[in-house]
Amino acid sequence: MAGQAGEKATRDGARAVTSNRFRDTAGGDEMSALSRELDRGRAAYGEQAWRDAFEALSNADREGPLADADLERLAWAAALAGHNDVHCAMLERLHDLRIAAGDRLPAARAAFWLGMRLLTLGEMGRATGWLGRADHLVENEPECAERGYLLITTGFAALFGRKDAAEASEAAREATEIGERVGDPNLANLARMLHGQALVAGGRVERGLALMDESMLAAIRGLLSPNVTGIVYCAVIGCCQRVYAIERAREWTAALESWCRSQPQLVAFTGPCRVHRSEIMQLQGAWQEALDEARHATEGAPGAAYPAGVASAFYQQGEILRLRGEFEQAEAAYRSASQHGREPQPGLALLRLARGQAAAAAASIRQAVASAPDALGRARFLPAAVEILLSAGDREGAKQAADDLERIAADAHNEIVDALAAHACGAVRLAGGDTRGALAPLRRAFTVWQRVGAPYLAARLRVEIATALAALGDMEGAELERDAARSVFHALAAAPDLARLDQTVSGRGSRPFGLTARELEVLRLLASGRTNRAISQELFLSEKTIDRHVSNIFAKLDVPTRAAATAFAYQHRLV
Repeated sequence: MAGQAGEKATRDGARAVTSNRFRDTAGGDEMSALSRELDRGRAAYGEQAWRDAFEALSNADREGPLADADLERLAWAAALAGHNDVHCAMLERLHDLRIAAGDRLPAARAAFWLGMRLLTLGEMGRATGWLGRADHLVENEPECAERGYLLITTGFAALFGRKDAAEASEAAREATEIGERVGDPNLANLARMLHGQALVAGGRVERGLALMDESMLAAIRGLLSPNVTGIVYCAVIGCCQRVYAIERAREWTAALESWCRSQPQLVAFTGPCRVHRSEIMQLQGAWQEALDEARHATEGAPGAAYPAGVASAFYQQGEILRLRGEFEQAEAAYRSASQHGREPQPGLALLRLARGQAAAAAASIRQAVASAPDALGRARFLPAAVEILLSAGDREGAKQAADDLERIAADAHNEIVDALAAHACGAVRLAGGDTRGALAPLRRAFTVWQRVGAPYLAARLRVEIATALAALGDMEGAELERDAARSVFHALAAAPDLARLDQTVSGRGSRPFGLTARELEVLRLLASGRTNRAISQELFLSEKTIDRHVSNIFAKLDVPTRAAATAFAYQHRLV
């Protein structure tokens, strides 16, 4: 009882000090300035004018230390206006103020948010210390929202640290239930989002996405605080993109953009918003706009994006610059992404390939595939692996990569992963001379990308379909496919793809490296490992005619052997 009385006295004393502080200044100019700035700051905060709120509340704080509610407003205005250092300092003060007043649970909440913000900023030592402090403050308390928030940190550590989806799922489920019982929508939906991420990581993709959709609805309806709203938006969109839920990613990215635009003074979360928009724009073929968004994400205010967001923005720049043939700038962007902690693959390996460094590209992509954390992680590298290994002449390695992607697609039940696998399968069959067998998977992949609205990927498939049609003697169909692809590449300024297309057979009589259509057909079969006799039987020509074609091929490509001709064909993407 004596201890409780002492705590009460401490609380009452702290509150009295706060009350007296404001009374002491009530009659003078100082109080007038304080009241004016407080009124302005509170009004701006209510209107979500975060920069104005930050400035006014900071001015008020200089006139006299703020009380609890206004100090909390200042902390969050600082965060949303992009002043992370001030945000952390204000949360630390808020914790101390609440401890002095004997308010342990509110102090624990301030410590929780401080620890979470420090985690996102990469300050692991301080973050761990503050989260431990929050845990200590609630250890003897009955069920409360703060205990639920700390379960979220347990779930995050399990999912992203120990890769234990089951433990993360259980912690998030329990936190969701606490949030619902105590009537805290921020807690309930933050936990629901984490629960969805954990289910997705554990292979229950549709159930996980459905839970995240629920948390998104709460965000869209304005039921959550601005900070939690931004966290939910970015986490859900990122997860959708990782599992190729493109339609959801597109829908939620549009919602995130609308939310950001409704708050012109918002700085936090605008960086991730720009990165997500850039990724969607690139897919849809708006490359210049996508590049502009990615650049804005790295050139904006320091608080606009966390380090991971900046890294992703640099990677996005590298992707678009590579596809446009601006290789030096792409190299610099990929290196910046790596310096900020982002794996630069598969883009950097594809850049090596585009610059004629097939061996280096193959070594890089093999390492990336081998180090991927899970099946869907490998799926991000395997399409590039197939392309690179075929170009490097490792058809068996390419086939293994394509087979792996097909197995992943069978488990994923996702049409985008199916399209990636079908494309890989078709490319491997085409390289092996099975032109008829290549057409069906290539066309299946094309249909998906065409429907999704991904013009570049669809155009790449048109080129391969054209190659297969030409090998089967349908020159008119092949030219129609090439013309459609050329139109897309020209509109996108995809210079490397245009250059490769100009080297292929066209209806106007142009030939790559001077090869005739028949010689190109023979080269593809030769590169597949067939003997001259086997080629003659497949093309219904005499073996003597095939011998002459092979001799002409050697002369035109300036190569001495079949092996050299095969390597040349893969290096220059003639197969």
